[in-house]
Amino acid sequence: MAIISVEQALERILSYVGVLEAEERPILDSLGLALAEDVYAGINVPSLDNSAMDGYAIQSGDTRGASRESPRFLRVIDTVAAGSIPKCEVEPGTAVRLMTGAPIPKGADSIVRFEETDEDCRQGPATEIGILKEVEAGFWVRRAGEDIAKGSVALSQGLIIRPPEVGILASLGYSKVKVTRRPTIAILATGDELADIGQPLPPGKIYNSNSYGLAALVGRYGGIPKILGIARDNEDSLVEILDRCLDADMLITSAGVSQGDYDVVKDVLAKRGEIVLCTIRMQPGKRFAYGTIKCPHKAGLTRNIPLLGLPGNTVSCMVACELFVRPAVLKMLGKKNLARPTIEAVMEDAK
Repeated sequence: MAIISVEQALERILSYVGVLEAEERPILDSLGLALAEDVYAGINVPSLDNSAMDGYAIQSGDTRGASRESPRFLRVIDTVAAGSIPKCEVEPGTAVRLMTGAPIPKGADSIVRFEETDEDCRQGPATEIGILKEVEAGFWVRRAGEDIAKGSVALSQGLIIRPPEVGILASLGYSKVKVTRRPTIAILATGDELADIGQPLPPGKIYNSNSYGLAALVGRYGGIPKILGIARDNEDSLVEILDRCLDADMLITSAGVSQGDYDVVKDVLAKRGEIVLCTIRMQPGKRFAYGTIKCPHKAGLTRNIPLLGLPGNTVSCMVACELFVRPAVLKMLGKKNLARPTIEAVMEDAK
């Protein structure tokens, strides 16, 4: 049995794994998944020049020299709320009262915030407003397409969708998006000593904890776990359960890949595919198997899916899953960064 490094094992395992096909999902169901194609903007965001603040749309030239001591007074000709369209055009000496998000009326080139006018000093709707601050053209104006321009790539293929990306998709009017689909990972525990959880524990038996620990890890990685059950230490039991792998994208097993007399998994799996047994230069989890296996598919067809054979010891099983199953699942999901974050540290005391 070959002895290989962790890095060599991972490289070989990943060679059996490819990126899965795309599927269309509602944007809220796409969180954590990778975009399968570029997303183009069909509209400008924002769609029109609009106000970034509650204030007055004015011509900046009308504010020259304005201050609290020397206000510049303008005639108020309209009030516009967000979602409404201005009916008046701003001319020299006039202003339009705007709410945040309201379109900029024709003729205006800047916004003066309410706080920079004498509005608080006036009673009721004002027909005139005093400007208390000089502003430049473009002040507090959000231009059409300033955030996202129509026709541009708003989100690139391969990008992982987070809540901000969901917001961007919604702002562009997308209700669904194409993403790399989640892999279904079949999980098989082997051994005559195993008992199902939720049942009384017979003498000499242990509960099947590996399947549930692995399922939890697979779910955390972004896969869809499918627990197949327990295969006993005989060929008939194993073959019967393997036939439940319908539509699985990967099979992971726990136990049955070492040198024990009853470790039949490796022999049965070898009859169904290409299985490599190896010893990895690590502890725990050094015994490992990888390769492909033929599994039933729809319409009576068969297909090859990747197989990862993990040790039976619970700690070894969890460690091997973290080191090898996790990167494989992430690759199937179309993700680029397969490694855990690492930091470099300097030991101050070597004792």
